[in-house]
Amino acid sequence: MLKPPSPPQLVLASTSPFRRELLARLGVPFEVANPAVDERALPGETPENTALRLSEAKARAVAAEYPGALIIGSDQVACLDKQIFGKPGSHEKAVHQLQALRGRRVNFFTGLCLFNAKTGEAHVRGVPTLVTFRDLSDAQIENYLSREQPYNCAGSAKSEGLGIALIARMEGDDPNALVGLPLIALCDLFALEGFAVL
Repeated sequence: MLKPPSPPQLVLASTSPFRRELLARLGVPFEVANPAVDERALPGETPENTALRLSEAKARAVAAEYPGALIIGSDQVACLDKQIFGKPGSHEKAVHQLQALRGRRVNFFTGLCLFNAKTGEAHVRGVPTLVTFRDLSDAQIENYLSREQPYNCAGSAKSEGLGIALIARMEGDDPNALVGLPLIALCDLFALEGFAVL
């Protein structure tokens, strides 16, 4: 009796421990690769297009190392009034970000790509999450930043930690999207490639 073909190798093109944790919830074996992609927006590019382009660029960046694999790329931007709030990188920038975002409704837009390195086909999807921030005082912002230090999180909002206390309301199709990897959309993309999770 012939053995069924083994499923393709699955690769997460991200060094984010939060994305790794989320993907592990699906219980499928995967490897992690560093995509080393320049994450700056292009001139005139909308925040949504930045996230979509970078999610695909990250997946494609590691394809040569994994020629037969299904590769997952993801990128998130926080945007308000067409301004991107990326990873602050420093305490000072994080303070400015949260002062600008407090009391406002912000789109955390996550771009997701599932790239088939064997066929060259890329499935790309965008998943918005609308987040209303609490009207935080400067003291609350400083307290949060000193305790959480979310300097590698878009918009300085580490929702999987203490950052959830910054949020008054969330609207979206997938609670995982705000952390950086929309698993509901990813399962849809897996189905397009015939990759079984269950």
